[in-house]
Amino acid sequence: MSSAADTHTDPVVQRLLDERDIVALALRYCRAIDTKNWELLDDVFVPESTAQLGSPAMLEGRDAIRDRIRTALENLDDSQHLVGNHEVTVDVDRGTHRCYLQAQHIRELPEGSPNLIIAGRYEDEVVRTSAGWRIAHRTLVVMWTEGNPAVTVR
Repeated sequence: MSSAADTHTDPVVQRLLDERDIVALALRYCRAIDTKNWELLDDVFVPESTAQLGSPAMLEGRDAIRDRIRTALENLDDSQHLVGNHEVTVDVDRGTHRCYLQAQHIRELPEGSPNLIIAGRYEDEVVRTSAGWRIAHRTLVVMWTEGNPAVTVR
């Protein structure tokens, strides 16, 4: 695993690069799930990652996280996850990331609205790997919802 301490980059420049790369990680997650490119999640989470994504159980391992996300989103007609207000801290090869999210979920159903909006925040523990920054743990904190919850039911 490479380390920021192993490079000859100015520490201020390295911190800015790390922050940029961690925000890009959050954006890559959104692209993966909105395009249903489940394999791209390998470039988001470390294999041994954990997550609390609104389901009652802690998810353990990248495959379990991918399966949970796929189950929730694969039947949608479309989705759009917007993230902002990124807060990043870095301590050499570990860090935290927090951002707000608003996710629009669309699915035409025989009855009820085709829309569900979920708003909240992602709270991440991130690690630097040889392939770049990855999420080691993610918590989804739902702050509010609006619309038809049946949109995401299989």
